[in-house]
Amino acid sequence: MKRRTYVLAIMVICAVVGAYAWYTFASNDKPYRIVDGVIRFEEPKRVEGQTSMLGFAAEPIETVRIGIIGLGMRGWGPLKRMAFIEGAEIVAICDLHQDRIDRSQKRLEEFGSPRADEYVGEDAWKELCKREDIDLVYIVTPWEAHTPMAVYAMEQGKHVAIEVPAATTVAECWQLVDTSERTRRHCMMLENCVYDHFELTTLNMAQHGLFGEIIHAEGGYIHSLDPWWDKYESNWRLKFNQANKGDVYATHGLGPICFALNIHRGDRMTHLVSMDTNSWVGKELAKKSLGTEEFANGDHTSTLIRTANGKTIQLSHNVYTPQPYSRRYQLTGTKGFANKYPVRGLYLEGDAIADSGIAQSHENLDSHKFLPKELHDAVVEKYRHPVQKELMEYAKKVGGHGGMDFIMDYRLIYCLRNGLPLDQDVYDAAEWSCIGELSRASIENKFMAVEVPDFTRGEWKKLDGQKFSFAE
Repeated sequence: MKRRTYVLAIMVICAVVGAYAWYTFASNDKPYRIVDGVIRFEEPKRVEGQTSMLGFAAEPIETVRIGIIGLGMRGWGPLKRMAFIEGAEIVAICDLHQDRIDRSQKRLEEFGSPRADEYVGEDAWKELCKREDIDLVYIVTPWEAHTPMAVYAMEQGKHVAIEVPAATTVAECWQLVDTSERTRRHCMMLENCVYDHFELTTLNMAQHGLFGEIIHAEGGYIHSLDPWWDKYESNWRLKFNQANKGDVYATHGLGPICFALNIHRGDRMTHLVSMDTNSWVGKELAKKSLGTEEFANGDHTSTLIRTANGKTIQLSHNVYTPQPYSRRYQLTGTKGFANKYPVRGLYLEGDAIADSGIAQSHENLDSHKFLPKELHDAVVEKYRHPVQKELMEYAKKVGGHGGMDFIMDYRLIYCLRNGLPLDQDVYDAAEWSCIGELSRASIENKFMAVEVPDFTRGEWKKLDGQKFSFAE
């Protein structure tokens, strides 16, 4: 009898604690709850009628008719790049300012493209999205407008491509996923760094097993924005950093790593912990440009992520202090190593080189040093990614961050025209973008662990590795 009473008492206590935890979650105005010392964001169930977008391919579109929203710094580039892509046609452009529209029309004419229909004003983008003669809405606006615009465009039956990050909160990430699943429209984030040449080559090497099992990877965004802060309209980017802690711009460093680790294609990110420094440079910027001494974001933020398969990822964010540009990009494998910044190099075990069929001497390799130049160049030449072999030289001529922007746009249009799955799907957009709010939650709770939501809703093993689709 006493034992039964004891068990019942424990059950009551657990129920009360659980109810209190849920009450705290519901009443503290936070989008997460803390359970057993871990932060958990809500993972909504898939609504009946929605189906997964993993491996989704839409009907082929012979000519992809494009509407571009936002013609500022990043919106300027696709006006040129699309002119060099067969089957791409810009039919409408939209911005807040007429002078940008006028400048963009001249750029279209410069590259032999027809003038596009014009939309100017605060809500003009909605009219662009409603057009029946647009297949793809290309969004290049301040971050906080990305998700509302993408959701509206998909609801109008359009595929969307969104500049990075695609969303600023976990709730917005779920909005993108649910809208894409419900409307059966593609939602691709325009993460250009997965198409950079070293990243593509080492991805191909990883998929051929040259690094063995990749156990750890590092990435980041280290880029002093001091020359550019005042070029963002109404200082929106500095204001976002002033108001938000965390790694608010993780996708450039994370995207190539997730491809190499097959994230949601056989593995997934499960937990992260973030820490930040105090703000010194940020506060000075806020005082000088915004008239306040309050600044939320630390000058340097570090985030450590663990995956379901027991691998780790380390990310860094610093857009304040003076130092050379770096996305870090580092792969550590059981048989090899790749590093891009500040020194580019590879190391492979002798057996890995021999197995690759490269007729170069690989005896007496020093595991403390990168491969000698001759051997390095031979490995790189042999393992250039098929996408590089097709596009690299032409992409360099067209331009856009060394050609990677062109490859990104080319692959997007190519897959839409051929009815193929896109290289990046809506789950990539959600997973890479959610780091902003997850890292913020960790920092604001004394560097507590955070669960990474599973945006595939349990289907992360459905696909076998990251693949680029090609038409036969």
